[in-house]
Amino acid sequence: MTDEHTKPKKQAQPEDVPGASGGWETSRRGMLKALVSLPFVGAFAYNYLRKRAADDTKKRAILEELGVTEGPAFIPEAISKPPSERVRLGIIGFGGEGESLIRHAGFAHPDWVEEQRKSAAENPANKALEVYLSQEDLNVAITAVCDVFDVRADRGIAASQVDVRPGGGGANPPAKRYRHYADLLQSGDVDAVIIATPDHWHSLMTTAAVAEGVHVYCEKCLTRTEEEARAVYDAVKPSDIVFQLGHQNRQSEAHNKARDVIDANILGPITLVEGTTNRNTPWGAWVWDIHEQGNPQTIDWDLFQGPAPNKVPFNLERFFRWRCWYDYGTGLSGDLLSHEYDGVNQILQVGIPKSCVASGGLYYFKDGRDVPDVFQAVYEYPDRELTFVYSATLANGNYRGLAFMGHDATMRVSGSLTVTADSDSTRYKKKIEDGVIDTSRAMFTYRPGFKGIDAVTSATEEYFVSRGLLYTYRGGRRVSAYHLLIGEWLDVIRNGGETSCNIDRAFEEAITCHMATRSFKEGRKVTWDPTRRRIV
Repeated sequence: MTDEHTKPKKQAQPEDVPGASGGWETSRRGMLKALVSLPFVGAFAYNYLRKRAADDTKKRAILEELGVTEGPAFIPEAISKPPSERVRLGIIGFGGEGESLIRHAGFAHPDWVEEQRKSAAENPANKALEVYLSQEDLNVAITAVCDVFDVRADRGIAASQVDVRPGGGGANPPAKRYRHYADLLQSGDVDAVIIATPDHWHSLMTTAAVAEGVHVYCEKCLTRTEEEARAVYDAVKPSDIVFQLGHQNRQSEAHNKARDVIDANILGPITLVEGTTNRNTPWGAWVWDIHEQGNPQTIDWDLFQGPAPNKVPFNLERFFRWRCWYDYGTGLSGDLLSHEYDGVNQILQVGIPKSCVASGGLYYFKDGRDVPDVFQAVYEYPDRELTFVYSATLANGNYRGLAFMGHDATMRVSGSLTVTADSDSTRYKKKIEDGVIDTSRAMFTYRPGFKGIDAVTSATEEYFVSRGLLYTYRGGRRVSAYHLLIGEWLDVIRNGGETSCNIDRAFEEAITCHMATRSFKEGRKVTWDPTRRRIV
């Protein structure tokens, strides 16, 4: 009895082997000769192979011209092999983002594990649990949870002792619950903390962590105000703590490949970059669910408001949908413009712009919010001879993406990357005239991990997948970009070095976002004074 492993194998002939005696080219010529004598089917195959050969020749000519490889961008391993000593990790703010971050650190809530197990049984394309379990074991313990909402604090404690974990690690002792962040930071129970609260708390919590020598991973936007951004920078910069801002696109393979394209000068002089956000769902406009157990007995409302500039009576909408008010965040600027800007800054390293003009309004959502649902910002970089335009609406779902426009080509970046030559390009003029480059089609496409896309099961996932913010790839293996960014932070804590979204990049992001907010609120053009470190 034989099978595929025991059958005698046909010996490969030289013409069957790439690179041997003419390789595939010899093989193709032989096939063409054989097919030309056949009737219709053979003629069809003959024409197909001729076209494919011509396309391959064009492709090689284009890639040779570009000087860029087809393979993935070179990205150093983001996570080292953790040493035996565990990092004791605290979480402040266990809402949707906080729970997601802790899951990507290796501690998924038991309910999430069960939901994903059932979902995978019903739909094999949903591989969220598989990706979670294949994460590196980051060798951390969740030792402390702080949240002003009792239900969320309880969920954090349950997640801290989950026994279904990457690496097969068993259950850990339950985390201790703290109501006030200062008690957590001063407890001696944590080495590092993730801050996933509304923006108006970021400054106080980060500076307090620095004072206690606790390392910080802080969600974006860095702060709610310009003054707070300076205070955080001045505290973190001279300290020994390791800081990471939560921009997971820093680990995106497509973003790193885009950097390769820029380094190879494929686009020519870039004069305009456009970043966009289009959403058309209640979730996309921050109309998040109000938990049925939310009430004055389960939520410490006074502690939630804290440093907010305007104190109001207990309000469930403001607690669960805080991004809709300037008292707690900066709306589109700090939430979504920040993603687009950080992508541009990662790829082009533009820093803080010279000036900004912003406009927009509250045109669709008449629900009591005071942040706009349509927003535009125009940033000028005269030293770079570059303009960056951001455009957003929360009442239309037309996807437009992130585009870098050069004299010779345009690059579009999301979860994938495409480069299309400009019909009036100087660099590619000859190849366009010769028909080697077709300006109606992308001359370069990079699609990391294209064969293994997850099922998209919610509006949340749809947005993050489109922006390349949910998953990325390492060596062809799908992995959470959140997980890689947290792993990078922990690696620097253990072994030294620099995080990819350190306090310098975080300050640039914060000031850029605050320039747009201030321009919009004051109805005027604002500029950045780098000497005085002031928006004027």
